[in-house]
Amino acid sequence: MTQDNLVVCTKCGVVNRLPLGRNRADAKCGKCGALLFSGLPQDIDAANFDRQIGRGSLPVLVDVWAPWCGPCKMMAPAYEAAAKALEPHIRLVKLNSDKEQAIAARLGIRGIPTMILFHHRHEIARISGAMSTGQIVNWVRNHVPAGS
Repeated sequence: MTQDNLVVCTKCGVVNRLPLGRNRADAKCGKCGALLFSGLPQDIDAANFDRQIGRGSLPVLVDVWAPWCGPCKMMAPAYEAAAKALEPHIRLVKLNSDKEQAIAARLGIRGIPTMILFHHRHEIARISGAMSTGQIVNWVRNHVPAGS
């Protein structure tokens, strides 16, 4: 039996079931109609964060940032470019540590920017500091288990 991918909409938080053979580039949320993969990492709130990590079947890369953080601002274009390179096989999202302080504390964030890679509800890798697009893409590909 083939298992479908479960993809959480970054706009409304609904879990969408995508057949493995389906072209994901044009996949839309069944509830709100938003593209599931836009090539742009979306800022998510605490509830959507928990759904992305807990309900989705794709690896999720979370960029924990803050609007006042210079290195975060410098890395933002590289993170966006990494989303274009890694989607639809990896979900990239952003978490504003100022707005979502409880999640940042739960994650043990000590400095930003920090990127955390999750898969099957578990943290599998973490790195702090600004990175280039190539560094982000290579770091993710080196940490995602084969066949994910």
